[in-house]
Amino acid sequence: MLNKKYLLTLDSEAVFSLKDGINFKKSPDDGKCYIIYKENGELKACKNQCKHQGGLFIKDIEDLDGRTVRCTKHYWKLNVSTMQYVNPPDSFTQDELDEGGLQLVEVIVWDPWLADPQDPQELQEGEVTVTYLTHACMELQLGGKKMIFDPWLTGPAFARGWWLLHEPPADSMERLCMADLIYISHMHSDHLSYPTLKSLSATRPDVPIYVGDTSRPVFWMLEKRQVKLTNINVVPFGIWQNIDEHLRFMILKDEVHPELDTCIIVEYKGHMILNTVDCTRPNYGRLPHNVDLMMSDFAGGASGFPMTFSGGKYTESWKADFIKNERKKLMNYKAQLVKSLQPKIYCPFAGYFVEAHPSDRYIKETNTKNKAEELNALIKKSAPGITTWTPKPGAVLDLALALMSPSRKAITDPPSGTNIYKDSWDFDLYVDELNRAITAEIFKHKSWIQFYYIWAGFKNYNLVVRVIETDEDFIPIANGYNYLVDFMDLSFPTQRPTREHPYEEIKNRIGVMRHVVKNGLLWDDLYIGFQNRLSREPDVYHHRFWNHFQTELPVTGPDWDLFLQQVPSYQRSAEPQGIQTESVSASTFLEKADCTVS
Repeated sequence: MLNKKYLLTLDSEAVFSLKDGINFKKSPDDGKCYIIYKENGELKACKNQCKHQGGLFIKDIEDLDGRTVRCTKHYWKLNVSTMQYVNPPDSFTQDELDEGGLQLVEVIVWDPWLADPQDPQELQEGEVTVTYLTHACMELQLGGKKMIFDPWLTGPAFARGWWLLHEPPADSMERLCMADLIYISHMHSDHLSYPTLKSLSATRPDVPIYVGDTSRPVFWMLEKRQVKLTNINVVPFGIWQNIDEHLRFMILKDEVHPELDTCIIVEYKGHMILNTVDCTRPNYGRLPHNVDLMMSDFAGGASGFPMTFSGGKYTESWKADFIKNERKKLMNYKAQLVKSLQPKIYCPFAGYFVEAHPSDRYIKETNTKNKAEELNALIKKSAPGITTWTPKPGAVLDLALALMSPSRKAITDPPSGTNIYKDSWDFDLYVDELNRAITAEIFKHKSWIQFYYIWAGFKNYNLVVRVIETDEDFIPIANGYNYLVDFMDLSFPTQRPTREHPYEEIKNRIGVMRHVVKNGLLWDDLYIGFQNRLSREPDVYHHRFWNHFQTELPVTGPDWDLFLQQVPSYQRSAEPQGIQTESVSASTFLEKADCTVS
């Protein structure tokens, strides 16, 4: 159901006084800012909010035509005359506001949680409890049902780049196996943990698991991972899913990443719990107010940028300043969001990870993150009526007690002496598994390169990329692959082309890169997992390229059996020339760099 909301009203004099070009106008009602572009008496308008991560636009001092604005967060540029983003090129289109008479109108979606409203009923002590397990994993006791969010309880995420910061309670896996239902928000491996689900499937393969109907299926890798889960339910967005007489939930999609992110509203006896997880702009920015409990991410640091970049402006001091400013912006944004939604209780979670592997010490030291305690302190200062909770593994929030009186002891902390932070990780098991891809048969034939990128299906884009296989320290391996891909015509030249072209150089740790290629995985394992190092000329983010390799690769992986059958003829007719032909052996690589540090 569509509705209209009037955001800003201008009288005739105000419209006449608008200058040609870009105008920033603030609404006197809510203080929000809008951008109005005027040309030949015609008006275009949009919210002053970047679609990438919600930053504010300011005048672009490099714009000579008076048509573009620059985001203060990541320096994305929007041409307001066309509503197209020009940096990065070929990325988003800004949502344009309708201009109805002298009023700017936003077409909005009706709030779906208002369907079949339920009046809150009184809760008894112990009836609704929320137990924090680790990272984004919460256990909800809702009457007679147990629901668990995003179980990542063991192993790494993003190949080997992220490891759990908190030690999950000793009985976490047992709790997971006893769950009545599980919600998995999206396919990122700190939420969809196949090592965790493999353990679950050995005991409870039929446990009901719910995911949103994203354009790329959340469980697109299920068969490849050989995890036998038999009760996965893909549900439409914005529709109540009734579990029993008192319990229901609704999954909402993220506007910025509809192929990826979702969030959830859980309602029990009319009491709402909102979990926005990692969403950038869930449900077009419209969320329920005054929920009983809200939880969201808070930490930041979930990107390779800028720690993995080098050259040009990317000095250590520039990186430090950028990261500091980004964390501050995220902290203020989360505090403002919580203040605007006015939940009764707020809990920051989904940010408790650490770059624990010794080879990633530089990332760990550079990639500083927000602290939950600091965010909660900021919320208490700006919205003192909101109760905040900084969770510890095994801590339990009793919702009934929390709603009765702030003075009641609503939170039970874990027993004294409980190990809160992990002090060891099973590096060998998971890194060895990745490195087994190094000696795969396909990499003995250099034509895997062309076969793989044809399978990937990205072309007709003016970008040349050099990919270099490296050791643990990102030093090129003498007999590793080092090749160029020209995505304009999907060719594999021995030298950079003479035409004008943007260029990126990507150094990848050999074990992770070959694991990703062999299994047809998304490049998030490399980029978000800090397993590569990048430089680019010019310093422009190529959204189409990265979006394709991070979210749009084919769902069905490369057919390497077919490739090996075709190798003889493929080498004679189709192999790129001038590329190093010898692949490094696992023994040579492991002698050169110890990748199995315990």
